[in-house]
Amino acid sequence: MEEQQVTIPSIEMLEEELKKERYKNTFGRVLRNTIFSLLVVAAVAVIIAVLLMPVLQISGVSMSNTLEDGDIVVTLNDSKYKAGDVIGFYFNNSILIKRVIATSGDWVDIDESGNVYVNGQMLYEPYVSDKALGDCNIALPYQVPEGKCFVMGDHRATSIDSRNTSIGCVSNDMVVGRLMFRVWPLTALGPIQ
Repeated sequence: MEEQQVTIPSIEMLEEELKKERYKNTFGRVLRNTIFSLLVVAAVAVIIAVLLMPVLQISGVSMSNTLEDGDIVVTLNDSKYKAGDVIGFYFNNSILIKRVIATSGDWVDIDESGNVYVNGQMLYEPYVSDKALGDCNIALPYQVPEGKCFVMGDHRATSIDSRNTSIGCVSNDMVVGRLMFRVWPLTALGPIQ
């Protein structure tokens, strides 16, 4: 029988192999940690976007010149809003965007020229370019019911809003949130007034 010669690796070869194995282990651990971190960040971002700060895309012209068709905005899920705030609310499986004009107990009146009065005081509305009575079929003056708010679009001639019984006043549980910040287009990036 013939004896086989066994070659014993040198220390340098063993150290080189050990380096390769350590690199594989370290790379695998770093890759797993990175993927896990990205998944956690994505999950947190989704939770924030859905529950706390929904992102909405504007469609339609009822809020122009304040918001244009295609704008993307971030809302704050907040039930505390006041007259002048722009809010999003659920209506017939859609989200409508309008401006809060009056809240619970306030009296709203609108004259033929489109001037809006709340509790007898004419509103200063620099965000409205063309005042109009619009599609109004409610009896004026109108008192806002408890737990609701009276909303109107900024483009008064085309907006269907609380002036019409098809939408009416918005209850607090219908509100998605208050629009805070426009993120698209970048040329109009900034807070919503």
